[in-house]
Amino acid sequence: MILAAIRSQPAFLAGIIFIGLVIFIGIFGSWLAPQDPFLLHPDKVNQAGSAAHWLGTDEFGRDLLSRLLIGVQPTLMVAIGATAIAGFFGTFVGIAGAYGRPLASFLIMRGIDVMLSFPPILLALLAVGFWESGVLSLAVVIGVLYIPHFARVAHAATLQVTRMEFMEAERAMGASTWRVVFTAILPNILSPLVVQATLTVAAAILLESGLSFLGLGIVPPEPSWGQMIGTARGYLGQNPMYVIWPSLLLALTVLAINVVGDRLRDILDPRLREE
Repeated sequence: MILAAIRSQPAFLAGIIFIGLVIFIGIFGSWLAPQDPFLLHPDKVNQAGSAAHWLGTDEFGRDLLSRLLIGVQPTLMVAIGATAIAGFFGTFVGIAGAYGRPLASFLIMRGIDVMLSFPPILLALLAVGFWESGVLSLAVVIGVLYIPHFARVAHAATLQVTRMEFMEAERAMGASTWRVVFTAILPNILSPLVVQATLTVAAAILLESGLSFLGLGIVPPEPSWGQMIGTARGYLGQNPMYVIWPSLLLALTVLAINVVGDRLRDILDPRLREE
């Protein structure tokens, strides 16, 4: 099914290829960088592209291409780590809200509603002020912020599963709660959770970039694309490409993830397949 979609949807294939390329760069970026991304060249500040520096240099004369290649790694680590945290805890919170005792379910889902009523960027700004900036703290903060999104998806999917006949059979056989959760509920709600994971990765990349743009994310001199965009604002007149390159890569990455996520939703949702 997915292979057929890849063959018939060029945008889906292009998105997968681009995401694969970004992940490859995130893993091997430090080896691919043509120059030391932290080496200062005071005599080559804010230069345009040249044979020595293909994409130019930044305000300290550092090679932009090298910094772009290693700048994707902290962003991906934050996004994937945050998605893993949100997915793990959000899934089980959502299942508990749908399959647990009525009072506990009510309290859980009302708490989720309260968290969803606040914009993630606002809560992130409040949270990062209490911890030292870095990949780990960002991943934890963003992961906690997106737990409600996974919980909502898991809650809705679990409610649908609990109405099916095989659930009645499981209960009639006296299966324990944990057995029901892991053998009957969880395998049948994975499809919407996979789609939610792709959307959360894209949202986490944007949120991390926004925090780094404001100076509350990745700590310099370690680069990230959002941090580079924020710094480059002050040098638009001297080197406009300084801000264009990280902005373009960030936009294409988020676009590719969203395209793949939308297509996966169409593939994995049987109602959409029927249409």
